[in-house]
Amino acid sequence: MTPPVVSENTAPAAPLRPSANPFLAGNYAPVHEEVTVTDLDVTGTIPDYLDGRYLRVGPNPLTDPDPAKHHWFLGDGMAHGLRLADGTAHWYRNRWVRSALVARALGEPWKPGARGAGLDFAGNTNIIGHAGRTLVLTEAGARPYELTEELDTVGGSDFCGTLVHGYSAHPKHDPDTGELHAVSYHPMRGNRVRYTVTGVDGRVRRAVDIELTEQTMMHDFSLTEHYVVLYDMPVVLDFGGGPIGRAVSRFVATHSAPDAVVRAVMRGSERTRGGINAMPYRWAPEKQARIGVLPRDGHSGDIRWFEVPQCYVFHPLNAYEDGAGLVLDVVTHPSVFAVGAGLFEPPALDRWTVDLATGRVSSARLDDDPQEFPRVDERRVGKPHRYGYTIGSVMTADSSTPRTLLRHDLHTGQTRRVTFDDDGEPGEFVFVPASADAAEDDGVVMGFVYRRGTDRSDLVLLDAQTLETAAVVHLPCRVPHGFHGNWVPGTG
Repeated sequence: MTPPVVSENTAPAAPLRPSANPFLAGNYAPVHEEVTVTDLDVTGTIPDYLDGRYLRVGPNPLTDPDPAKHHWFLGDGMAHGLRLADGTAHWYRNRWVRSALVARALGEPWKPGARGAGLDFAGNTNIIGHAGRTLVLTEAGARPYELTEELDTVGGSDFCGTLVHGYSAHPKHDPDTGELHAVSYHPMRGNRVRYTVTGVDGRVRRAVDIELTEQTMMHDFSLTEHYVVLYDMPVVLDFGGGPIGRAVSRFVATHSAPDAVVRAVMRGSERTRGGINAMPYRWAPEKQARIGVLPRDGHSGDIRWFEVPQCYVFHPLNAYEDGAGLVLDVVTHPSVFAVGAGLFEPPALDRWTVDLATGRVSSARLDDDPQEFPRVDERRVGKPHRYGYTIGSVMTADSSTPRTLLRHDLHTGQTRRVTFDDDGEPGEFVFVPASADAAEDDGVVMGFVYRRGTDRSDLVLLDAQTLETAAVVHLPCRVPHGFHGNWVPGTG
């Protein structure tokens, strides 16, 4: 194993090597060291109210993958974190999440933890704090992994013996109760998804299985005061067009399979399909996109289905109840995983209004710019919101396309765009309020920004009202583009 490195080198790094695979080029390319740095340099002033950790996770292959086969979604997980308190950036760390494959490659003993909690796939999609634990999350039947405060792997977590068959990459905290809601799917548990509620004690207290017509990729969901909203989109499980692939696809539609079989089939799909087609899913234009609305305290038979515009939703911004209906702000993709298509077709921000009495769904475009990674003030989850944040031009293989932070004011309809000089590439940004009862724009938004000129990254904090820079924490290394992160308050 390469030991953690304390780096004080400020010389520009060597240019990133090019790759024919966009997931291995530019700042998508993996880093090769685990780094620990203390007392980081800061420009500006870190607000005193920030006491906690900014955490983010993403794919970072440990060994050099085959460019012809590799897909961004499937890389080994690496967690990144900074500890902020007392106006100081105390440390930065990055650590691979020690799945069985990663531990073996590093020559370390594997810490499986709870074996029955799900498949042992890469923990690379989201990282949260709940019930005093730091959890790295992935979807598709993968078990959560628990990390220490300093990002070392504890092992797989089964939520104190209450979680089976994996978890979701996108649970949502109820801002009033602190409970954690999730909708999870498993590629070989038949055509069903599971809605769970995990209490503040870290134990699953409620689970409802919901039958679907097909095994779909349900990456995220929405939560309102009284409802759970499922996104049943036209992306279906598909192990290929040959006789074996079709037979496997038919089998998993109605049967469960042992975890060892699931792992073998999923890895076989990556090896045989490769590249942007490595995921065992396909765009299914014959399937009508729809949403399911389930009362929070309801059972599977209580769900109602509503047709929506044909698209795919990786991430909703937020949802809330309005009179007799629901308002859903979502990032919509015209299609994903389509044969012959490019990396992704440009997604946009839309608003769907659902009339629960008539079943009618109306759609309005909020912003046309290509964008993804929507975030909202976490205190407004399931409630009316004014502001939303997205990253513009993120879903493109062209690294020369400028990335921007977008702040949407849903009251005025205005969108402000923030660029980070000529060489700054932002990832997902999250809002942190100045206090528990602060206004929705009283606080900071923070996220990693990669600087092409120096091949290094910064943690940038912007004043949420003015979008002016409040502080920049300078890192001596690069943080590759990844997926999701969160602010986890300190326990002091």
